Amino acid sequence: MVSVLTQERLLGFALGSILTGVVVFEQRRSIYKSISDTHSQSTTRSPMREPIFGKRSRSEFAHQWNKAVDQTFGPVINSLSSRGW
Repeated sequence: MVSVLTQERLLGFALGSILTGVVVFEQRRSIYKSISDTHSQSTTRSPMREPIFGKRSRSEFAHQWNKAVDQTFGPVINSLSSRGW
């Protein structure tokens, strides 16, 4: 014979498990639906445009940027380095 306390715990566990399962199922369904909607919208839109700068231009820009930063902050870095910072 199972005590009333044990029956209540089993009932609580069963109901909690069922509720958790329903919540997880609904969340997954919502996620999959949003992914599906996003995917279908992206395929019906116009194809992606090419970037404004090509790979070579971006590389040259990055090089020029780094050079400018080095020239601008080089004296400050040297000054701090000579003071032991």
